[in-house]
Amino acid sequence: MLLTLASTTPDATDLGYLLHKHPARAQSFDLSVGTAHVFYPEATPTRCEVALLLEVDPIALVRGHSGISLSEYVNDRPYAASSMLAVALGRVFRTAIAGRCPARPELPERELDLDVHVPSAPCRGGAAAAKRLFEPLGWQVSAIPIPLDPAMPEWGDSHYVDLRMSGRMRVADALSHLYVLLPALDSAKHYWVGEDEVDKLLRAGERWLAGHPHRAEIARCYLANRSSLADSALDRITESDGADADITDVGEPEPDRPLIPSLARHRLDAVLAVVAESSARSVVDLGCGEGRLLSQLLDDPRYDRLLGVDVAPRELSRAARRLHLDTLPEARRRRIDLIQSSVTYRDDRLTGFDTGVLMEVIEHVDPPRLGAFERAVFEHARPSTLIVTTPNVEHNVRYPSLTAGHVRHHDHRFEWTRAEFQDWAHAVADRQGYTVDFRPIGPDDPEVGPATQMAVFSRSQGATA
Repeated sequence: MLLTLASTTPDATDLGYLLHKHPARAQSFDLSVGTAHVFYPEATPTRCEVALLLEVDPIALVRGHSGISLSEYVNDRPYAASSMLAVALGRVFRTAIAGRCPARPELPERELDLDVHVPSAPCRGGAAAAKRLFEPLGWQVSAIPIPLDPAMPEWGDSHYVDLRMSGRMRVADALSHLYVLLPALDSAKHYWVGEDEVDKLLRAGERWLAGHPHRAEIARCYLANRSSLADSALDRITESDGADADITDVGEPEPDRPLIPSLARHRLDAVLAVVAESSARSVVDLGCGEGRLLSQLLDDPRYDRLLGVDVAPRELSRAARRLHLDTLPEARRRRIDLIQSSVTYRDDRLTGFDTGVLMEVIEHVDPPRLGAFERAVFEHARPSTLIVTTPNVEHNVRYPSLTAGHVRHHDHRFEWTRAEFQDWAHAVADRQGYTVDFRPIGPDDPEVGPATQMAVFSRSQGATA
């Protein structure tokens, strides 16, 4: 299997310093699966190309295995770029991936014009998957499907592509993209995948994975579809970057718009301000997630009764850790509780609160369940004030990394325009005896509105369920 990486930036042979491999010398490295060869087909001041050729020993792959299976000997592993090529990348270019260059310390931070060619890459999701995973990272991608048999076109295409990419970036970033995404495209590994693979993924993707719009897909595929490991990886990403799961927390505005603080911070501050305005003493956070809002409310002594609700036990466990429930002083511990429940079912434990919060929750409800949601929250729980925030789908065009027609998070069942959100909110308020006010969250773009929209429902005086 073969991979080539070329620089066309002036003084192109600086690539040799970055890779710690001299252009005038071919080198070989023994691996558990065979031998990796590194050589330079071209090395001039205007273009320098390095090739990584992995010569796989198919017998070594199965040596020590019990039993005989033809599939162990007849397969694509010696020919198609997969997890074995990623292992070779990590072994041969380890220092380059780490961004170290003792001889030229300034070079690793320099962005170069790079071209990558992988003649045969397994791509289980087809050419679209290669574009979906690489393009948000700044690559221009050409992924041409390879026919099953050129002599038999009626058989159609295989799941392999001829992958070519170009982009301007650090060499360390380019190598880390390949190290993670080549096995992710294959959605398989040639070795047992355990918890240590999560550590590898997070180390390799430290600079870019948290901000990738398809990070959940990458984690799942890189970890060979082991959902428990993928969940662990995503949990650790969220804990380390402090970002919400949706793309608006990591995307960047258009170049002519000033950078703004995290939308998650804007959203949290906006909700806290409305809770304070409501003069609430008791607050229920419906869909509390890992407890960011609750931790802020708990620090404010004016709130003497707090309840965090989530349908996912895993989220409640994370919230308990964030809030340090097991070590809280007794007086603070009495003010807060966490329970598992759903916003689409009536639950007497959710009644009697001054203010309820649904922060980025409603878009996770299946549209046919919105009626049940309304009855459970507005009719049964029925707080005096209810705060609902949700993405404004019109604003999605301001995020270059978000593919047209896609929602901000894979679990969003829908995303509303401002008009759709207001129509829904007015109808619910009329049916349930509330008034409603709308507020933007984040900069209010004159063309497409704010990134997040908020509705503040206030129960009308004398209104009953």
